[in-house]
Amino acid sequence: MARFFWVCLAGAVGTGVRYLVGLGAGRALGTTFPWGTLIVNVVGCFLMAIVAYAGARMVISPGLRVTLATGFMGGLTTYSAFNMETLTAMQERSWSLGALNVGVTLVGCMAAGVAGLTLARAILGN
Repeated sequence: MARFFWVCLAGAVGTGVRYLVGLGAGRALGTTFPWGTLIVNVVGCFLMAIVAYAGARMVISPGLRVTLATGFMGGLTTYSAFNMETLTAMQERSWSLGALNVGVTLVGCMAAGVAGLTLARAILGN
């Protein structure tokens, strides 16, 4: 139960950081491009790789790895998990699995977004 608490707390912190980065990026770089999202996704992927490496080498405890990876990075960005899973597949020379993950994720998420928008428009109107 304690691990669950720490993951939730770290997720809340990650979500707060994401919000603040979005605000700051919008002010500093403008809002014509989603700079905040790009920043948190790139930083999240960078941090996720460090946490995964440190966890695999037992430099950090399994509890801390889960708290940082699932909690903080999960709140900051979910792209980091997708990226790490794809990189892991490719490091294991499972090129087809990595490519499949990229393709299915991109197409599946786009299709789900279109379906969600279509349903919302149907229910709520234009």
